[in-house]
This record gives sequence, C-alpha cells and structure tokens, in this order.
Amino acid sequence: MPVPWFLLSLALGRSPVVLSLERLAGPQDAVHCSPGLSCHLWDGDVLCLPGSIVSAPEPVLVPTHLQTELVLRCHQETDCELCVRVVIHLTVHGHWEKPEDEERFGRAADLEFEEPRNASLQAQVVLSFQAYPTARCVLLEVQVPAALVQPGQSVGSVVFDCFEAALGAEVRIWSYTQPRYKKELNFTQQLPALPWLNVSADGDDVHLVLEVSEEQHFGLSLYWNQVQGPTKPWWHRNLTGPQTITLNHTDLVPCLCIQVWPLELDSVRTSICPFRKDPRAYRNLWRATRLQLLHPLGWRLDAPCSLPAEATLCWQALGGGPCQSLVPPLPRENVTVNKALDFPLLKGHPNLCVQVSSWEKVQLQECLWSDSLGPLKDDMLLVETRGPQANRSLCALELSGCTPLLSRASTRAARLGEQLLQDLQSGQCLQLWDDDLGALWACPMDKYIHQRWALVWLACLLFAAVLFLLLLLKKDHVKVWLRLLKEDVRAGVASRGRAALLLYSADNADFERLVGALASALCQLPLRVAVDLWSRRELSAQGALAWFHAQRRQTLQEGGVVVLLFSPGAVALCREWMQDGASATGAHGPHDAFAASLNCVLPDFMQGRAPGRYVGAYFDSLLHRDAVPSLFLAVPVLALPSQLPDFLRALQGPGLSHPGRLADRAEQVSQALQPALGCCVGPLGTPETGREMGLEAGDGT
Repeated sequence: MPVPWFLLSLALGRSPVVLSLERLAGPQDAVHCSPGLSCHLWDGDVLCLPGSIVSAPEPVLVPTHLQTELVLRCHQETDCELCVRVVIHLTVHGHWEKPEDEERFGRAADLEFEEPRNASLQAQVVLSFQAYPTARCVLLEVQVPAALVQPGQSVGSVVFDCFEAALGAEVRIWSYTQPRYKKELNFTQQLPALPWLNVSADGDDVHLVLEVSEEQHFGLSLYWNQVQGPTKPWWHRNLTGPQTITLNHTDLVPCLCIQVWPLELDSVRTSICPFRKDPRAYRNLWRATRLQLLHPLGWRLDAPCSLPAEATLCWQALGGGPCQSLVPPLPRENVTVNKALDFPLLKGHPNLCVQVSSWEKVQLQECLWSDSLGPLKDDMLLVETRGPQANRSLCALELSGCTPLLSRASTRAARLGEQLLQDLQSGQCLQLWDDDLGALWACPMDKYIHQRWALVWLACLLFAAVLFLLLLLKKDHVKVWLRLLKEDVRAGVASRGRAALLLYSADNADFERLVGALASALCQLPLRVAVDLWSRRELSAQGALAWFHAQRRQTLQEGGVVVLLFSPGAVALCREWMQDGASATGAHGPHDAFAASLNCVLPDFMQGRAPGRYVGAYFDSLLHRDAVPSLFLAVPVLALPSQLPDFLRALQGPGLSHPGRLADRAEQVSQALQPALGCCVGPLGTPETGREMGLEAGDGT
C-alpha cells in the first residue's frame, strides 16, 4: 500500500515535498511481469559477463526500455530503507526466415514450418546495478506465449524488486540478454539527497543547520552508531524548521551520527555520520574512554564508540619506568568495547596492568587492582620459557630487558640469580600464569632490600658516633657557632617582620579609608599586615569565613598577632553575636570578614585562649573605651593615636622592639592617620551610647 515519504533534493527544489512510495515487506528480492507473461528470478547474484553480440536467426526477446521507481523495503515495521525498483520493457526482435525450398515442395514445407511459428519465446535477461560501493547482477527468465509473439511488437514488461541504495547516491543500471542480441541498455540516475542538512564548525562549536520551511515538523536524533552492539541514543527532539543546533566540540566522537525524518507516517529516516574522520572526534573518544579492571581477573573497556585498539598485559615495576609487555599478551586484535573480558591468569598481582594501544601509541593504562591487592610491590617477575624436549629457560624481567638468571650481567637480577632460583624451587614465588609455552612467577625482593638497608643503617650509626666524638672534642667552637646561628635567626626574623591580621567592621566608606591608612602605615614598619581591603578577589572566591580561617591560621602559625579594631559597628556585631549566637552574622555582606570572624574570635576569648594572640585597638575620637565589651579586656585594648607606642610594642612582640625608635615610628603612624581621621567628622558613637553597648555586651557574657 502506498505510504507518504518526505524527500528533498536539488532536482525537486529547496522546498519540502511529499512523495508516495510503495512499501515492500521483507528483505527478499522478487520479480513479477505483465499479464500473459511468465517470469522467474534465479537464486543469488550472477556474474556480469555481457559477451559479444550475436545474430538472431529467429525472433527473440530483447529489453528496449528501462524505468526506475523509488520504493521502501522495510525489514521491520519502523525500519525501512530506500530501494530502486527496475521496470524492463521487452520487445520481439527479428522475424521468422522463409525456407529456401518452400516453393519447391509447396504445402509440405508450409506445414513443416508452421510448428516453430506457433512456439513461445523464452529469454534470459541480465540486470546489472552499480551504486558505490554496491554492485550486483541478477538473472531473470521470461517466457512469452506464442499468441503474443509479433515481430517488432512490445510484449509487456518485467518488474524487479529491488536494489537498495543510499540517499544522494548515483545509480547505474544495465540490461541485456544471454546471449546478447543487441547493445545493452544503460540508465543513470541521481537519487534524491538532503541539501538542507549542513554541518559547520565555528571555533569550539559545531552547528547543525536545518533549512526547512517554517511549517515543516521533523524529528532530529543524535546517536552513537556502535559497530559492536546496538545504537545508543543520545539526544532527540521534535522540531519545527528552520533550526540551528549547536554542539560543543568536546561532544564529537567518530560514531556520532545525525538522523533526520519528517513527522509523517512511515517516513524514511536519513542518517549521516559526518565525524568519522575528524581528528578532534578521535581525541574526544579517547578522553571519554575508561579502562576498568574487574575483580578478580577481568577487565572492561567502556567507550561510546568502537575503538581501533589493542590491549596487552604488562608489568609495572615499583621503581617507575615504562610498563613492560608480558608473554603471553592478550590477543592482539581489535578491542571489544563495553564487554567484560577475562585474563588468562592463575593469580592476580598489583604490578599487573593493562595497556590499551592505538597506532602503536599507548592511550590508556590501568593498575586498578591496587584497590584490592594493595600498592605496587618490589617483586621480581621471572619468565619461564618452555621448548621442545622439556627444554626450559628462566629470565628476570627488568627495565633493560629479560636478564637470564646465573648470568654475569651487572643487574640486580643477575647478582641475586642464585637466591631467586632457590626461592623459585622452594615455593616462595607466586605463579601468575602457566601453559605449554611457559609460565610467569612473581618473587618477593623484600628480604634482600632489608639486608641492604641494614648495612646502610649501620654505616649511618657509625658516622653519627664519629660526629658525636668530634663535637665533644670541639665543644667550645660548637657553642660559638650555635650562638652566631641564633643571632642570625633573630636578625632574619626581625628583618622579615611579624605578621599581623587586621579585623574591623566596615561601618562606612570614611572608616574604611581610615583603616586603609592605618594598614599602610603599619606596613612601613617591620610588620606584614593582612587586611580584607587588599584581598577582595580572594574574599569573593573563597568567602569571608574561609578567607579569615586561612589568614588566622597562617598568622598564628608564624607567631603573629590578630588585631581587633573596635568601632560602634564592631561593638554592635559583638553584642548581636553574644545575644543571638552565630546565626546573627549571616545577614551581613559577603566581604564582611569581621562578622564572619566572630565565630572563631569570641570562642577564643570565652575559653581563655586570646592572651598572646590578640590585641585590641580603637580610635579615641570615634569610640569611648567603656564601649568595648568587657569580654575583650582580657587582652590589651589601646587607644589610637594616643597610645600608639604601646600599640606598636604589642604588635612587634617582646624581644623585637627597640625603645629608642618606637617614638619615631609612632609619630610616623600618627601623621599618616591625621588626614583620614579628619574625614571622619564627629564620633561614630557617643561615649554614652558606647557605654550602654559595652554594659549590655558585658551582661551578655
């Protein structure tokens, strides 16, 4: 029954049209002919041998015209292929020759000649088909009854179903008889293609451009066409044209195919696989491939496409170096992907690995048995080779090759050849593989390593004893050297400067400028100052809490100090935390390091860990001392700039301060703060307000 089928081609124009194609069930070829004729199709294809033209002594059937028609051959209900039906028109060629003795013998000759005139005609018609890469020849037998035999007249046609072909292919068809009485007929046809599907690349993107009318509805599917196993769908959409689908270049693999079909009943699905020779697709395929070693002795290669690769077993030595292929390797043939395979081994070993190679290049290597068998071992692999007449040889696999045991080579296996042979004979080696060709043995080397390290430790102890004696003899010189070293270390620490982490509440822009001026002035001293003003990018990337944790840990590990700079906003945050807990800090900005730091700072004060780690400070023109919560008075809380010398002494730490220079440095810092202090007009909080906040905070503690 005819079914609608959607096709586009250059010959039919750019607009989609609907053709009605007959649907054939089953994969078998068939032949049928016009009424009155009988025809038969020979089983299987025949050789295409036209031969030379011969003369016809009597009327014969010859093909005179060829026609083609597109049909659908459906292997299943929804699996149809495009097929070319061929119609051959036949004509009677030649005429009956009149015998020479017809006049001599008269009526007797007429009666004798009447019998062949009433006979039927039979012909063998060859049909040849070529459409790259397919070529076929079939043989048809046709018989015409005598009643239809009229020289020079057409007797009907024979229909052959059918030759499968791909969309866009160029089809060539020839027809002739055996023997050949006339020049063969030939016919060439370009099958419809799909010019509206275009694949283009733009940098890292790949565009699938489908140029169809706005009213046309079609289906688009992307799938992995696997040679080994069924196709795997990846992406499917029902769309309305025109459309441009964008893919990332990392999604391309060689077996990625595109299937397009109109949303019509029994429509043909056209597939193309445009990335089969794309180098990027092969690189992406190897990136997506995973090699798994399965317990106990299996392996599996997972990949979206079939791979032109080989897999081999190899031995990975503990000391590094390339993984050495083993005898016997796995069968050197194309790897079957997405299928569990077994190794021809008796036992597993953590040093046994699998290599997957393509074009003599190792693409993948896995030694995943370390999860179940432990890390790599310092074992020596012995390779036993068995020959005819019970001949056998042993060698040890090393980076330089397979070294025969008991040889004079300067390798570890040669030096320990006798011991390894004894270990093998005494059953201390693990047999990994065994068959008629040979065997593999893994012999532990731990005891030989222990013997070598015992000598090394003995030498170290002897050296330590000699050194101790020398120190006793030269103890005065050693004391002088240690004192000089201590002085050098102190001088280095002083020149490097102590670390200081400055924490503050960003009350407003003027106060932030004041904090920046203080941090810049402290950097002119031998101090290394960290403040969130200079770390906005790190705060955005890590978050305020993570940034504070990292800075606090680094500062305290280096013997530094955390400076709490109090302001009315900082005091308010402390009061909120002590009243409501850590949840009170969640409403502040992502760059507020002070609010985030309260989760760690306040517990340090509550648990008595703050002295020696923290120093408090406040600007005496902006905040009263009574406003500072009493909890923080466990550490020095100094006013700026009136108590700058004491503040700098607390920052530099004991033993590192220089009293003669503290006054000068305090004056420098005070001068640097004056312009910023002048911008902060009026106090940020009155002393009375500060006292209330301090008392409430103190009560909260």
